Amino acid sequence: MIAMLAGIVDQVTGDGVVLDVNGVGYLVFCSGRTLARVPGRGERMRLLVETHVREDHIHLYGFAEEAERSWFRLLTTVQGVGARLALAVLGTLAPDALVTAIMAQDKAALARADGVGGKLAQRIASELKDKVGNIALGPAAQAMPEDGDAAATSDAVSALVNLGYQRSDAYGAVAAASRRLGPQAALDALIRAGLKELGR
Repeated sequence: MIAMLAGIVDQVTGDGVVLDVNGVGYLVFCSGRTLARVPGRGERMRLLVETHVREDHIHLYGFAEEAERSWFRLLTTVQGVGARLALAVLGTLAPDALVTAIMAQDKAALARADGVGGKLAQRIASELKDKVGNIALGPAAQAMPEDGDAAATSDAVSALVNLGYQRSDAYGAVAAASRRLGPQAALDALIRAGLKELGR
């Protein structure tokens, strides 16, 4: 299996890049986020690769960073999410935003990706919620306290959503507030601190 390619950019297509590796051109499909980081033709580039082998084809999917490849692997475990749809999600949401959207169960954020409807967004959010912690993608996955404090943080997020903030934004603000105030923070303190975070 091909896990990484380093070569010279030969061509950029609408959904991928042709990488010249010692005279062999590899077509590697990429998310919009990775494509935005492709240098000009003739310049060197390194891509992390996920290889998909099927009866009728071999496709290579390339990523500029490990976090994106890890998310690609995780997204494709969800029923109904193929490789192309996973790339669409990753082109819409950066890995840290994806963590926040799933932890906050923000179906609207997930549904912004082309081809992801409400039902599929719900499935992605619910199936991956317990798996997000396995990907070390920044503070969001470990941001919220657990057990006894979960009710206060959940209520604080709900309060901010009721005030008109997006669920992902509210979740991120309460997570930051919780880290700053500590695990025993009261609900009203979390809401006030969350509002300050959102006002920055």
